[in-house]
This record gives sequence, structure tokens and C-alpha cells, in this order.
Amino acid sequence: MTSPADAGQTLVVDHPMIQHKLTLMRRTKTAANEFRLLLREISMLLAYEVTRDMPMEMVEIETPLAKMMAPVVAGKKLCLVSVLRAGGGILEGMLDILPAARVGHIGLYRDPVSLAAVEYYLKLPRDISERTAIVLDPMLATGNSAAAAVAEVKAAGCQSIRFVCLIAAPEGLKTFHEVHPDVPVYTAAIDSHLNEHGYIVPGIGDAGDRIFGTK
Repeated sequence: MTSPADAGQTLVVDHPMIQHKLTLMRRTKTAANEFRLLLREISMLLAYEVTRDMPMEMVEIETPLAKMMAPVVAGKKLCLVSVLRAGGGILEGMLDILPAARVGHIGLYRDPVSLAAVEYYLKLPRDISERTAIVLDPMLATGNSAAAAVAEVKAAGCQSIRFVCLIAAPEGLKTFHEVHPDVPVYTAAIDSHLNEHGYIVPGIGDAGDRIFGTK
């Protein structure tokens, strides 16, 4: 297992509760409401891992009994960047743990023929260059959308970036790390391969459709 701080590396977060909940999400019979709840719960657990090595500083506080020096996260904090539409499923759980984080959105869809990422929306905080950005998308399949999203965050001046997904494919990880060798990936699982339509196998199907019950 690689270190979460290693640039250009992938960390598989194999906590038993994450793996258990992911198995429940994979099942065809899991309804949309249960799917959303499981994704939210997994996202909260992933939030702990992706922020494990955030820089800290000591500040003086006063408890009911005494003054003391206590640790807080140093400097400008986090920006969560959701890749629409499915990234919203991870965003909700992350915000439960990181309520003070700023939020950005990148709208991308995958061309059904070329599988290339096509952007249709971009809104990022103006001070994102002063923050650590955590880019969120449940599926790292071909890697094209993930690479395009991170490129936009870099173009906005952000130099500290991490990518979080639920499931990754080996092909997508290869593409992503070739384009962004400086950005670590956090995922709950690396599945077998992509099929001819660019879907992760065995995967969970289309994450957006399963989150919103649109298919």
C-alpha cells in the first residue's frame, strides 16, 4: 500500500467498513435511496483518510478548567470540487465531515463515441489557489474526465490537489497518472478492467443513474 502523501500514487482505502458498504452498493437490487446513503457513509470515511496528513498548527484556547495549546488545521483549508453530476454523491458525505470547506463544481460528460471529456460548466472559489483541492468523482474509468477536471483546477492556480473516487479501473489510473503524476488518487477499490463501452467491470453500473434513480 502506498503512502497517501506520495505524488502520482494511488491509495486503496481498504477499511473493513468501507469494503462492506461498497459490496452493498455493488448489488443490482440495492435501491437508489439505499445507494445514496451508502455512498454518503463511505464518503465520510474516505474524508478521514484524504485529510490524514493535513498540516496542523498550535493555538491557545481555554477549556472550562484551564488555558492550553491545542492543534487546528493550519492556514486556508480545503476546497471540495465535485465533478457533475455523480460527484455530488461524494460531496454530501465529505461536507458532513468538512463543513467549512469551500465547494467548486465542474460539469463534464463523456462523449459516447470518443469517450473524451466534454466540459459544460465550471465554477470554482476565487481563492482556490490558496487551498488544498479535493476533486470528487465516484468512478475513475477511462481517466479522461478526471484528468480534465484536475487540469481545470490547476489552471485556476491550485497547486495542492488530491483526487477521490469510489472505484477505479487500471486503465483510468494509468491515464490519470500519466497526465497528472503530481496528484495522488484515493479510492475504495481498483476493479478488473473497462468494457467496450468504457464502463468499469465489475463496478457498480452508471453511478449517476444509480444515485438519482434515472435508469
